[in-house]
Amino acid sequence: MYFFINQQYIPAAICIGVSGLTDCFDGFLARRLNQVTSLGKILDPCADKVTLFSVALCMLIYIPSLLPLMGILMFKEFVMLLCGLILLVNHITPPAAKWYGKFATVVFYFSVVTIIFLKAAFNYESDVLVIVLFVLTAAVMVFALVKYAILFFGLLKEAKNK
Repeated sequence: MYFFINQQYIPAAICIGVSGLTDCFDGFLARRLNQVTSLGKILDPCADKVTLFSVALCMLIYIPSLLPLMGILMFKEFVMLLCGLILLVNHITPPAAKWYGKFATVVFYFSVVTIIFLKAAFNYESDVLVIVLFVLTAAVMVFALVKYAILFFGLLKEAKNK
């Protein structure tokens, strides 16, 4: 196996890398400088969802057979947004991101970056590897969705009891 850089993938890799780094840096600075705001708590997850949907759409164009697995991702993200809106309508502050949600996002990006890196650097493609990575990603996403659902219903119950 030889190493080469496939030039057509470099802009995509740079965009994903810069997006991830600026998101991490923004969150770090907001917490470090005590600049966390209610608006930021809403806008940051929305920006994360837009990025996630964009990457997912690109992956579907690149690998159409991922539609069922991407469907799980889209369902999870849609349900999360819907639950967040329900909380806001009920004057309940949505909770901050939890470790399982962040872990699910990291696993998703790890899978995408691995697939793109192997294609760009080594011109390597494996349907089995793609399926394994995205089944793992889907499992972690479902786990996060269940954990967030428990949290969501707990917040609704707590608000109802007040």
